[in-house]
Parts: sequence; structure tokens; C-alpha cells
Amino acid sequence: MTRQRARQRALRRGVGVAAVASALVVGTALPAAAGAAGAAGATGATGGSGVTAVTGGSGHAGTRTAMDTAVRTEGLPGMIATARSGKDSWTTAIGTADTTTGQPRSARERFRIGSVTKMFVATVLLQLQAEGRLDLDDTVDRWLPGVVSGNGNDGSAITVRQLLNHTSGLFAYDDDPGMAAVLFTPQFLSRRYDTWTPEQLVRIAVSHPPVFAPGAKREYSNTNYILAGMIVAEVTGHPYGTEIERRILRPLGLGGTSVPGTATAVPRPHARGYSKLFGGSPTPLDTTELNPSTAGAAGEIISTTDDLTRFLSALMRGRLLPQAELDEMLTTEGPGGLGIGGGTLSCGVAVWGHDGGIHGSSTLALTTRDGRHSVAFNTNADWFTGKLKLAEAEFCG
Repeated sequence: MTRQRARQRALRRGVGVAAVASALVVGTALPAAAGAAGAAGATGATGGSGVTAVTGGSGHAGTRTAMDTAVRTEGLPGMIATARSGKDSWTTAIGTADTTTGQPRSARERFRIGSVTKMFVATVLLQLQAEGRLDLDDTVDRWLPGVVSGNGNDGSAITVRQLLNHTSGLFAYDDDPGMAAVLFTPQFLSRRYDTWTPEQLVRIAVSHPPVFAPGAKREYSNTNYILAGMIVAEVTGHPYGTEIERRILRPLGLGGTSVPGTATAVPRPHARGYSKLFGGSPTPLDTTELNPSTAGAAGEIISTTDDLTRFLSALMRGRLLPQAELDEMLTTEGPGGLGIGGGTLSCGVAVWGHDGGIHGSSTLALTTRDGRHSVAFNTNADWFTGKLKLAEAEFCG
């Protein structure tokens, strides 16, 4: 794989906080913080790029500084964040939502969360196990007979668990040269409204041999979660998005979160999303409207920073899963968590969560194990590489 293709994969796939945390521990090079710039912030109305609006508490100066620095040094249009600590909630918005009009970003905005979607999908499958409707050690063929076959692929040798922890060995459909051209070159602009079914995406994946034997190692593949969404539908008789709405969104009152399916618009309020096509374009392109069926259960959800922090807090506090399933989700043995990653930051704080990239949006959502401190960030750009710095600033600053 070329260096550019490797960078594209790293940018567009949320690999979970385990990679974030381990990179911090070994001292990944990061842009220097900008001293006190932006630390004081401002309450009330926001301005243009680099101007911060803050509501709630005063204990996040380091986080605001890290966000200001990221927007400035990486040329991002804007960034928003929400943090919850105990009973306190804090929000901030930096920069612009629309580079044409200069409209400032708002922490109320909805945005595409990319691979953070995987935490929601994994939660539903663990709920189904708790209800006795499936077992994570069931094979893929048990629920989707014959779907994963050909070219050395064998659904009878892959378990649902291996889908969730990325040890299936299945080829990533978005690494297929034809699909990569659709997604990560200027061809995207004329194909952004195409509808892709989960079955189509899986057929693309299994047209390639497995990358490795099931269980041999861990390698991130969006194909795993396309199949996970198909299994939810097979077990319940409902699309995976319907189950997420019924089991997570409505019970928690997450009114800003939705599963769009093939709908191309982001509900208001929202920022414009700007994309460099993960290395495929030298300049930012407006990719706000797109058909997210290319991501499906691997990354199509739309949410808010407030909803993401509430979801993570509820998950960790046992409101969504029985203790046995939550422990299983958060395992640190073998390949690690199911739909979520965990690790320890340089200051010794252990955090769990996921990050995600999709055209025009980059998101990071993290929490402590007790759910008492959670944070979510979004930038309306897909070339952001400084998520490690944000994690350190919020939990260690």
C-alpha cells in the first residue's frame, strides 16, 4: 500500500481511542500549544475563524487552546465541543460554519459522525445477546448464509465477535480500487448521490481474498460493520437504524441524532462540510450533501456533541447494557473492545471511545470508564490529524 493510501485509510477511519491513547503514550509529535491564545474565550455571540464562544464552566481553558491551535495550524474552518464532568456541562464553538458567508459555528449543530457509528451498532448487537436472540460467537453464516463466500472468504469461519473487534480478516470494501476512485478522487463529486446497498458493498469486499485468516490478527475493515448492520436486520426483522432509534435514541432522548439511510441532507442547524477527499483533492470542496449509504452501518449516523456525550455517559453507567455485556464490550484482552477502543493517556487517565471521519467531517468522542467525564469534538473538515492533542488537553490539561 502506498503512503498516500495509508494516510487516506487513517484519516477516513475512526480506529478507536486505543490507537489515540497508545500514540500519546509513545509521544507522537504534535503541534505546539499556542500558549494562552484563546484560553480566555468569550461568552455569547461568536465571530469568525479563531474566535471562541463558550458556555458553562471555566475548567476547560487547555481544551479551548488546543482547539484554537488546531483550527489555526491545520487550516480547519471551525470546531465545536461539548464536555460533561459530573453535573457540569461545557460547550464551545470556534471558527466558521460556512466559509462563503462567514457564519460562525455553533455547538448546537448536527454533523456526520463517521465511524463513531460503530459504537451504536455494537451496543445493539450486545443488547441482542443479552436478550438471548443471538450469541457473539455465532458464525456470520448462521445469520447471513452464503453472503460471505468466494475467493477464499468463508462466513462459516467468522464470528459476529470477530466482526465487532475487526479480527475477521475481511477485505475493506473501500480499499477496492473502483470504490476508492468513487470515494476519494474528484469522481466523488458526480457520484456523491448514488445509493449503495449493504449487499453491494459486501460483494465488493468478497471479490477480494481475505487479508488474513479469521482471528489471526486485528485490522480495521468497514466491511465488518456493514455485515453487523445486516445481522441486526436479520435477527430483529428491522433495519439496523430502526433498532438504534428504538433501543438507544428514544430511551435516552437523543433528539439530535438520526440514521439518515439514503437521505442526502444534514438536518438543521448544521455547518457546511469541507473535504480534501482524504488526500484526493489539494483544496477543500463543499461535500455537505451526500448519500451516506456508502458508509451504512460502518459510519452513516448524524449527531451532536451534546448527544454523543450523553450516549457515552449512559453506556458507561449501565443504562444500555447489562454488566456482563458492558464488560464484554470493554474487554482489554486479546484484540480489545467491541466497537469501542480503550487506552491510557500520558497523565494516567484511562479513556474509552471512538473517532470517525467521513467526507466533510471529523469527530472524536471519549469518556472515562465511570462515564462521569465525557467529551465530543467535531470539525467540519476531513483532514484533521490532531485528535490526540484534544484528548490530552481535555483529560490531562
